[in-house]
Amino acid sequence: MNIARSSPAPLNASAGVPRFSSAQIALHWVIGLAIIAMLGIGLYMVGLPKGLAFKSSLINFHKSLGMTVFLLVLIRIVVRQVAGRPPLPPMQAWQRAAASMTQGLLYVAMIVMPLTGYLGSSFNKFGTRFWGIPLPMWAWDDPGLRKIFFTVHTACAWVLIALIVLHVAGALKHQLIDRDRLMERMLPW
Repeated sequence: MNIARSSPAPLNASAGVPRFSSAQIALHWVIGLAIIAMLGIGLYMVGLPKGLAFKSSLINFHKSLGMTVFLLVLIRIVVRQVAGRPPLPPMQAWQRAAASMTQGLLYVAMIVMPLTGYLGSSFNKFGTRFWGIPLPMWAWDDPGLRKIFFTVHTACAWVLIALIVLHVAGALKHQLIDRDRLMERMLPW
């Protein structure tokens, strides 16, 4: 999803490193932390026995947080289109391709995951609540369709975990081995 043009970005006054905009940095970290929390909650709650009130609360929290993250990802895509991004430091072509592919797949996963979760919940008699507000029922109770959507949702969770590990490993490689200050473009300080 690297369709944004590169444009001049704000400089870190003390270091002269081109940076993402403050909005992009804030969205990156809020979305990243929320996704890690959701993955942890999701992995934890699937192991809980059915009928537990605590599990129902976790599921509703997970759904609301997932829809919130989905909206934030859409906002992030718009902000990136408007603000552009700072140029990458010099690196080999395969590294640029790997970074672009990983980033594109991260965006795909951040969109597919909440959509399949929402659709899976739609084919359920309980429906979905967004921070306590019941959303309209768009579908009917269908265990077969629900299973398909939740299977994709679960597979996407594992893909997202792998992509996050790859993303963090790449950032750390640039920071600790290449020392090209790439991470400074997205650090909040």
